[in-house]
Amino acid sequence: MSEIKSLLRSAKERLAASDIQEIDAEHLFAYVLGISRMDLHNSVKVEATLKALGDFGVIEDTFAKLISRRASHEPLQYLTGVAYFRHLEIEVGTGVLVPRPESELLVDAVLTHIANLEQTIDGEISVIDLGSGSGALALAIATEAPRSRVIAVEKSEDAITWLKKNVAKISENVRVVEGDVADVLPGIKCDIVIANPPYIPNAQSLPRDVAEHEPHIALFGGATGLEAPEAFIAAAARLLKRGGVLAIEHTEEQGNAIDALLSREFIDIALHQDLTGRPRWSSAIRKNL
Repeated sequence: MSEIKSLLRSAKERLAASDIQEIDAEHLFAYVLGISRMDLHNSVKVEATLKALGDFGVIEDTFAKLISRRASHEPLQYLTGVAYFRHLEIEVGTGVLVPRPESELLVDAVLTHIANLEQTIDGEISVIDLGSGSGALALAIATEAPRSRVIAVEKSEDAITWLKKNVAKISENVRVVEGDVADVLPGIKCDIVIANPPYIPNAQSLPRDVAEHEPHIALFGGATGLEAPEAFIAAAARLLKRGGVLAIEHTEEQGNAIDALLSREFIDIALHQDLTGRPRWSSAIRKNL
């Protein structure tokens, strides 16, 4: 175990020198061993795993390569291939945005609304996820609200690959549609639209993990950051039934601007906080036109 402790200490020092959380070294070593991070503190479990795996040199080399990649700010989730969202293990990698826990309260609110609709509507509740990416939000809703019928819309070919993987693994009831929000699903009407559009202004700087590795198509929303959200809001207005609900993510500074865009076609606009207490998403009801 002293050799393991020395290996981890060295890895943590290297990550710290790159301004990365030291705990990521534990996550990566546990990933290499195929055990949980908590099991790293169980010497009996670690020794049994090392014995079963055999060649420690291969383990050490694999770990060193992962630490090198993490020190270069490649996202931890890309290295392990998994991002955790609510109760789900979402497969992620190059070409798809890593799902953020800040989105979980939006899902909570949508699930509450679905439960309320179920008291008054027979049959399924229809939900469209615009800009679905990995499918984290769509799959969380589909698995936690069995009466929902979810369509996940995505235009990026790279992201579609990950979306289809996750749908196949978690819930094949989610329908995947490749297309642009501007004209996707003609003639379709639904009860709920959720949207996580690209909303970062093009000139804004981002942390290295994000700027250098995550897909810019899923991040930057135009010169002001509002161009893409405006297109998503227009799509939601087209797709929603009268009285249908939209829940849309945005930056903490964009609440008033999003309100102004929503007010053209929506009423009962409300700004909501994420898990960190920041105003990060808005809800609105489609006008009865």
